[in-house]
Amino acid sequence: MARPAEKQEQEFIERLVGINRVAKVIKGGRRFAFSALMVVGDGKGRVGFGIGKAREVPEAVRKATEQAKRNMIRVPLREARTLHHDVHGRDGAGRVFLRAAPAGTGIIAGGPLRAIFEALGVQDVVAKAIGSNNSFSMVNATFDAMKNMQSPRQIAARRGKKVSDIVAGRDTDPSDAPAAATEE
Repeated sequence: MARPAEKQEQEFIERLVGINRVAKVIKGGRRFAFSALMVVGDGKGRVGFGIGKAREVPEAVRKATEQAKRNMIRVPLREARTLHHDVHGRDGAGRVFLRAAPAGTGIIAGGPLRAIFEALGVQDVVAKAIGSNNSFSMVNATFDAMKNMQSPRQIAARRGKKVSDIVAGRDTDPSDAPAAATEE
């Protein structure tokens, strides 16, 4: 019975984004504790993050991992490779811009954003963090952006159209559009 649970544990990609040491000043001096930020994903479009606090680092990491597994969200991916559309998110002073990228681009993102995309299973994306470089703010802003992500199927269902109508103009070259408009 324990084997399926062990196999389920193995399929998650876990990334440690950051560890902070915090001090509480008490009568006898300082008491140190640790805060860990973890990102967990299945590499197939599900990702979550968690924050754990404890007196020891391994315990903080364990708590953060458990919270990340409980708080996973599904992000719609295009061809299981990149995002469907450009999106931005914010949390406090931290803002992130996520852009879909053509095949072969790779993950162009720094720090916490790279960890999220690796755990998510995205292979091609361009991301820019503006404002706060605090890991917690950047992760929250990225998840805010990903919660606003919609697939063409969701948009078509909401608008009562076919998916082909929604994605028809997606891959056209933007330089062709003004030329066609001037010819008319």
